[in-house]
Amino acid sequence: MALWNRLIVLFLLVIFSYSLNAQETQKPAANDPAELAKKLANPVASLISVPLQNNTDVGIGVYHGYKNTMNFQPVVPISLSAKLNLITRYIIPIVTQRNITGADAKQSGLSDAVISAFFSPAVPKNGVVWGAGPVFLVPIATNDLLGTEKFGVGPTALILKQTHGLTFGILANQIWSVAGNDKRSDVNQMYLQPFFNYNWKSGAGIGISGEITRNWEASSTTAFIVPSVSGVTKLGKQIVSIVVGPRIQLASLDNKGADFGMRAALTFVFPK
Repeated sequence: MALWNRLIVLFLLVIFSYSLNAQETQKPAANDPAELAKKLANPVASLISVPLQNNTDVGIGVYHGYKNTMNFQPVVPISLSAKLNLITRYIIPIVTQRNITGADAKQSGLSDAVISAFFSPAVPKNGVVWGAGPVFLVPIATNDLLGTEKFGVGPTALILKQTHGLTFGILANQIWSVAGNDKRSDVNQMYLQPFFNYNWKSGAGIGISGEITRNWEASSTTAFIVPSVSGVTKLGKQIVSIVVGPRIQLASLDNKGADFGMRAALTFVFPK
């Protein structure tokens, strides 16, 4: 029954995306929604944005726990030259969880931050965009159970192609702990995010992404697939992007992952 529920939700979201597309094409836009949607689908676009991404997962583990993670993840591009940009991305998770670490146990607060810096060509060639640089794990967690108490560093890179409304590619990073609490487990973790998006000229779109985390220390893998629909609109004078879709867990530690999850994101966009 859970699988049918997921398929029904996905179907309704796709229908919503077509409806949104029809509505948007009837109205002229002050900015080009298609171009904004294209840039938002590109993690290293030269575009200042402030996404608020909320992930809710239920039915986790032996205690059937609940976890809500609000990711505050601004993207700030820096022009280094006419040919080279530095795109900085910050992910600061705000977590509330219950029945995860034990029955009736609850934790809330900040989790560790992940800061990435991509050096990327300012002008794509043949629709191909790439970026590479360092990634940092910064131990800012306000609760021991929400963080690693480790400072980590490693490489990150991505490559994507954009053509005729399509954006597809993959983002990857690998983090090793290099300092921190000696009593806590070392961090040796790889993250992969393949993604595929299609955007109409209205700025509405559909997409699907994967989120795979490999913990080499624990020899465990977690994996999610996230179908989504999106649209570019305005709240007053502020341009925003809205994304919504289910989070379907495919792999987890000891097969004790979430029964179901949802993602909703609101991105404030500041075009030049």
